[in-house]
Amino acid sequence: MAYKIPLFNLNFDGKEAQAAYDTIQSGWISTGPKCEELEKMFVDMFHVNYAVSMSNCTDALHLCCLVSGVKPGDEVICPSLTFAASANCIRYAGATPVFCDIVGPEHINIDPEEIEKKITNKTKAILVVHMAGFPCKMDEVMAIAKKHNLKVIEDACHGPLSEYKGKKLGTIGDCAAFSFFSNKNISTGEGGMFISNNKEIADKARLLRSHGMTTMSYQRAGGHATAYDIVELGYNFRLDDIHAAIAIEQLKKLPEDLEKRIAVRNRYIELLSKVENVIIPFADNTEFVSNYIMPIVITKGTVEDRDSIRNKIHEAGVQTSVHYPAIHRFSIYKDYGAVLPQTEYVTDHEITLPMYAALTIEDVEYIVGVVNEAING
Repeated sequence: MAYKIPLFNLNFDGKEAQAAYDTIQSGWISTGPKCEELEKMFVDMFHVNYAVSMSNCTDALHLCCLVSGVKPGDEVICPSLTFAASANCIRYAGATPVFCDIVGPEHINIDPEEIEKKITNKTKAILVVHMAGFPCKMDEVMAIAKKHNLKVIEDACHGPLSEYKGKKLGTIGDCAAFSFFSNKNISTGEGGMFISNNKEIADKARLLRSHGMTTMSYQRAGGHATAYDIVELGYNFRLDDIHAAIAIEQLKKLPEDLEKRIAVRNRYIELLSKVENVIIPFADNTEFVSNYIMPIVITKGTVEDRDSIRNKIHEAGVQTSVHYPAIHRFSIYKDYGAVLPQTEYVTDHEITLPMYAALTIEDVEYIVGVVNEAING
């Protein structure tokens, strides 16, 4: 159906189209100068030492696991309230995802107290997901990691330029991954970025990204090398220059886009705080964040009641979503036996409302009115 107010609005104009066109006209469309330019922008804007452009965020997470030393037989602790890629990447490395509960409906990120309970002699790393762009409790996570000599991987696909105590998300752990999927803050259709402050880790990620080759086509074409060796069993996880050119334009727009999202969220919180039977996750957050999505949690009824509420909202012309179905409930992960009461409550009662910079105050007022009627009418 056509919605009066969609869940997401692509922040594209002629700049992205022109950038793609200019790259095609340049005669170099695979990994090359635009990817290098994008990586440099990430280094500068995210205050990180190294950035490696990737074909998508899932591949970036896969490499995060590999360069963190995750191997078959290892365990990696991760949340279940996230997209399946956050757990799948652990299995790609041959390890086992150990699902951990969240703090609760008010803070729908991984619970550090639960992390510590899940640690065994097989635990190699902790993979955190900064849900909706809001930071996990990273001081506690990093303290646990240091105590047990574990790597920390940040799935920061929701949080470009989000901060935790003045640090950009993705720069606190050992390495991190960002997404350029079509509905993300930085949109290119497909694409992603790996970042780290550790040179050894970043160098290995860059090597594994392209078949374990010691030089790339762009370097050889520029006369910087005439041959290459293959020194690792690598992958084809490269971003191309067409997508990178689009990402550059998106990244230029990002700061202004995020400022507008803050105003949208502030109005949401002001109005939703007056609606009965609703919890607004991270309502007390004071950090600068990306506001990737606008989740709310219903405090009454069953999952069927939640779905009925969503249908009423849709009938009023407002699109919603659910972030996310819990991974441990999927058929492929049911046998892992995870018991996560907070995660299950949230995944059964969460509704994601529209969130993007172009939403007007009148749009937000209409959405909240529809939500209130659907829940309490």
